[in-house]
Amino acid sequence: MQRLSPIREYVEPVVLCAQLASTFYDTGLQMVVYERTNATDSVNHTATEEEQQKAISNFFMTYTMLSSFLPFVPAYFLARYGDKGYRTVPLAVPLLGYVLSRTLLLLVIVLELPIEVMFGGAVVYGLCGGFSSYWAGVMALVSVSSNEERRSLHMSRTELIYGLAGFVGSIASGHLFKLYDVEHRQGVLLVGLCVFLYILCFLYVVFVLKTNHDRSSRSSLDRQDDEIGILNRRPRDIINIALLFAGAILYDVAVAGAMEILISFVKKEPLNWDATRIGYGNAAGFLIFFSSFLGVVVFSKCARDTTLIIIGMLSFAAGIYFMAFVTATYMYYLARALTLFALIPMPIIRSLLSKQVHSSSYGKILITLQLSFALASLVYSPIFTKIYQATLEWFPTVPFQFSSLLTLLAIIPISVVGCRTGRQQGYERIQGN
Repeated sequence: MQRLSPIREYVEPVVLCAQLASTFYDTGLQMVVYERTNATDSVNHTATEEEQQKAISNFFMTYTMLSSFLPFVPAYFLARYGDKGYRTVPLAVPLLGYVLSRTLLLLVIVLELPIEVMFGGAVVYGLCGGFSSYWAGVMALVSVSSNEERRSLHMSRTELIYGLAGFVGSIASGHLFKLYDVEHRQGVLLVGLCVFLYILCFLYVVFVLKTNHDRSSRSSLDRQDDEIGILNRRPRDIINIALLFAGAILYDVAVAGAMEILISFVKKEPLNWDATRIGYGNAAGFLIFFSSFLGVVVFSKCARDTTLIIIGMLSFAAGIYFMAFVTATYMYYLARALTLFALIPMPIIRSLLSKQVHSSSYGKILITLQLSFALASLVYSPIFTKIYQATLEWFPTVPFQFSSLLTLLAIIPISVVGCRTGRQQGYERIQGN
């Protein structure tokens, strides 16, 4: 185990740099879509705010579905290749996809190409494995380089780095979007920096990152798993895995669905945010990574993993329910404050899942989870979008209330896992005595 420890030190700069670039891209894409939609409306002189909101939400629905569906096959094969000992491959290929797709947004701005060209960027990004392959690869590296007792904390620390980079990038992105333009086309500097950072990440992974994951190290870890009786626990583990998947998917649908609608919601009345305020709003969301990490550090001393997950889910359920009644900017930040522990559940769930399988299957179990999220997005994205469009005139925040309900449902399978593992640990202690 000692020779595997450098992995965490090496993978953290990739997480930091790539997430900084991601926040630049998100703000840039959001503003370009809004400006192109607004420009089209100005020419026609007929589109209302409701029609503009529908156009924006339809774009992001299609973009999300393409980005989520296409990675299925390539991401799975990249994960299998990573489990054979080539742990950098599931990171390098998606980062190449990031470079190509983000470069396309830069061309859309500079050459004034139609915004629909970005659907092609989503295709390229998806065929290279997308975020599913990239993040599962990162988590597999963290899993294989940490022991079971501290794995939840290590995964939460990786999420913290991800969040801190997102916070800094979100604060800067709105200002960078306006800072420099080419012939009155804003966003050139912002997206250019995004592409440059992704290129650095790709080169770092290919030429610098060393994992030292050979077959002998994996075989040794697998023998340790066998020695503690993991094969005898297989039927019990399968049930826990299914319950963890159910809770994770429900929670991901609730969070991702609400966040997708939030992109359109902040651009309309009564908030009507510009690029700078959008950057600040995104930064407020990334502060939750820091508060969630502190929550793991503090609560893990007196609570089990499943209890931590439930605390995080209740935090998000309360915050997103309050978001349904936001009518001013300060209320938005109050709603965000209620979700201060909302990012605790996912790294803990990944940690629990990794404890149910051999180390040689970390990549496969984690990519399966990410692809489950991608499959779910094909369902929730159009559902949340259509609910938002249908209620736009009378109560546009119904999707936030729906998200809160789904979060409460996600608590049920996690609670069952908590009861099962509590009993199982009790039996093991009695048997040991």
